Formats: sequence, structure tokens, C-alpha cells
Amino acid sequence: MITLYKKQLSIFFSTIIGPLIIGLFLLINGLILWSNISSLNILDNSYASMDAFFTISPLIFLLFIPAVSMKTFTEEYNTGTIEILMTKPITAYQIVLAKFLAILTLVIFSIIPTLFYVITIYFIGENIGNLDLAGILGSYIGLMMLATVFISIGIFASSISKSQIMAFLLGIIISSIFYFGFDLLSNIKILQSIDLILQKIGISYHYESMSKGVLMISDFIYFISISFLFLKISELKISNQNQ
Repeated sequence: MITLYKKQLSIFFSTIIGPLIIGLFLLINGLILWSNISSLNILDNSYASMDAFFTISPLIFLLFIPAVSMKTFTEEYNTGTIEILMTKPITAYQIVLAKFLAILTLVIFSIIPTLFYVITIYFIGENIGNLDLAGILGSYIGLMMLATVFISIGIFASSISKSQIMAFLLGIIISSIFYFGFDLLSNIKILQSIDLILQKIGISYHYESMSKGVLMISDFIYFISISFLFLKISELKISNQNQ
């Protein structure tokens, strides 16, 4: 599994894919958070905060993560290398997990440079250090948990399609449903009696909770469970593909 993980990771960083994704993520965030082209820019805010970053980043991930993961299995199907992989002394779930961890590593490399935003805001505020570091830490953890769900969904979308475009679109649609859909359903009048249940099924409820610096076991269980579910379905799909 480690060999496959390293191979997948090398594909990202030995080609333009990895640097491009990281560069675009930082460029878009930089333009929105630090330039006058956006009303969300930090320098015009009345108080020091990373709220805008944690609002924008999930939306960027909604596009970037499906874009990275769309080739995960579609390329294996189209080139026929999936059959070779399945004959290796490695289980189907380990194949899925190796690819998942490679994409997660790329996401982590994208997020790490944004810590400079925290350092900058920490010192440019009217009162140095007047920053909710606990809330920011919780938001970073929440962002990572959110990314794990998007990655697992992206891998699942790739496992059920031989078309990269279709895998990309499916990844965006399913991720959007989990991020926005259940909140929208909870606002429908005839569903008001189960509105809280619907909200808890969606990602936003748990992500927003973590963004407040409240790290509850139930939120971790939610993100881990949803990620495991999609990875497990992906495993079953690629296993059946070769029977």
C-alpha cells in the first residue's frame, strides 16, 4: 500500500498537477482575502479574523478535490491497469486507501502555507495577539475533516465512471448535496419536524460546530463514518469490476 501511495503522490508532484492545484488554491484565496477585488478581504474588516478563509475554502475544495480525484480510477479503467493492480498482493480497500491518502496529502500541502495568514493577522491587528486561536485551530481541523469527505466522494465518483468529466461532475454534485443539500431540505416547511436531523446529516452542521472551536467526538465520528462509507463502496465497486 505504501508503494502505491508513494507512486500516486509522485504523479502529483512530478507533473504539473500538484503544484498547479496548490498554486491555484493559494492564488484564489490570496486574491479574495488580501486584495481589493473582494468585499471579503481581511484588510478592510473591522476586526482580525480568519472567518472569510474558512468560508471560501470549502467552496474551492468543492471544485478542486473532484478535479484531482476524477482520474483516480477512470484512468485505471481506461488503460487497463486496474487488472494489474488487483493481481498485486494488496487488497482492494488498500488500493482505495492509498489513493485517498495521496490526495489528502496534496490537500494538506495546499493548506499548510495558509498558516502564514494566521501569523500575519495575529500581528497586524490593532491589538497584537487579539485572535481566536482556538476557533482557528478548530476550523483547520474541521476543514481537514471536510476534505476527507470530499476526497472519499471524489474517489467514489471516479470508481463508478470511465469518464473523467462524468466523475468530476458527479463528485461536485454529491459533495454539494452533502454540503448544501441537507440544509436546504431542512428549510422546507413540510420537513420542519425533522429539520435538525436533516442538518446533522449534512456537512455544514458539523463543520460550523468545529469552526467555533468546539471539537466534539460526534463530529469526528460523522466525518470518519461518511468518508469510510464512500471508500468502502468504492472498494466494492472496483472489486466487482474485476469479477
